[in-house]
Amino acid sequence: MDKSKALDLGIRRSAEMAAVFMIGDGLLGLLQPRRHVTLWRSDVPAVDALVRPFAERPGRRRAYGALQIVAGIALASALKRRHPR
Repeated sequence: MDKSKALDLGIRRSAEMAAVFMIGDGLLGLLQPRRHVTLWRSDVPAVDALVRPFAERPGRRRAYGALQIVAGIALASALKRRHPR
């Protein structure tokens, strides 16, 4: 496999991993929004800033979870295998 094909495959695998993370994180946020937000709260301001908008707002976290699931499925669906088996 040449370097260009290897790089393309690596990018596609990384995108697939991102899609799986988005779907899983979205599902947890959808099903257990309070627990999920509490888990990700942090003393590190940059990290906490990411979840602060969802604190004490389970409906908002559920909506974001549904959006993550849709985006993850869309990303995974866009990845078509280009290499022969």
